[in-house]
Amino acid sequence: MPPFVCVIGSSNTDMVIKGQKLPAPGETVIGGTFLMNPGGKGANQAVAAARLAATAPMLGSNESVTTTSVTFVSNVGNDVFGRQARQQFEREGIRTDFVTTDADEPSGVALIGVDSQGENCIMVASGANARLSQVQVSMALAAAVSTETTVVLLQLESPVPTVEYAIRQSHARGMRVVLNPAPAQPLDPAVLACLHLITPNETEAELLTGIRVTDEATALKAAHKLHESGVPNVVITLGARGAFLSTRTGASLVAAPPVTAVDTTAAGDCFNGALAVAIAEGQSLPDAVAFACKAASISVTRMGAQVSMPHRHEVDALPLLTH
Repeated sequence: MPPFVCVIGSSNTDMVIKGQKLPAPGETVIGGTFLMNPGGKGANQAVAAARLAATAPMLGSNESVTTTSVTFVSNVGNDVFGRQARQQFEREGIRTDFVTTDADEPSGVALIGVDSQGENCIMVASGANARLSQVQVSMALAAAVSTETTVVLLQLESPVPTVEYAIRQSHARGMRVVLNPAPAQPLDPAVLACLHLITPNETEAELLTGIRVTDEATALKAAHKLHESGVPNVVITLGARGAFLSTRTGASLVAAPPVTAVDTTAAGDCFNGALAVAIAEGQSLPDAVAFACKAASISVTRMGAQVSMPHRHEVDALPLLTH
């Protein structure tokens, strides 16, 4: 049985302006390049997973296993953005049986500004994403393969009650659940205890724990607080520095390859999609995090969200950093 990744989350169309600086409140910045790309945290992570799952090597062998199956569960509008999104998923080899077209709400859109250093600011109009229902999730999970190689990946751009339902149901079915808590918001502690892994960035970790993450010591404190909430494994992403992995038995900083970033949009989504694939394949958590760091480091060297996601051969070509 091949590994199975089920991504539940949002699909947006990203409208991006890249300029020298991001505007301050009330300021208009003239000049820049306009791009329109497919995006949304859920869709980005599904595309990353699909590209990185291709020709996955069988552990301990020179042979390759059947491509990891990637399913996406989402809502899009009955509009040109929704139709283009579905076509894109199909081109990427993603199963779209549970991508539903909403007759009443438009597809989600995101307005993104990117400065000359690759930093960004984002505003999102959720549209159909806000109507992703527990019924849709239940149908998708019923069709999923409940094995140790099944990973369910979620974010928080969908309605929180639907996300919490998906976490509980996935856990009850014996699936490993990875939550990327972005954008960060309060969750039921009982739901956190159903997770296999949580992956906040520095800002999200602070919002979830009240601890400002500035270095490895503060990352460890924040991770311990999440452990106390019942989460067995914590990965705090640290941008160019890599990612801090903490488990019940130890913690370590996993370095990211040094690169020159041109656009950090969707770097975290790339990281999470890669991490889900590596976990589904049976890689150890340190190796899975290192794999995800390599994938994300490639993505930030390119403009855009889904278009920046690397393919498996590109990540495998990078040397494995020590961790």
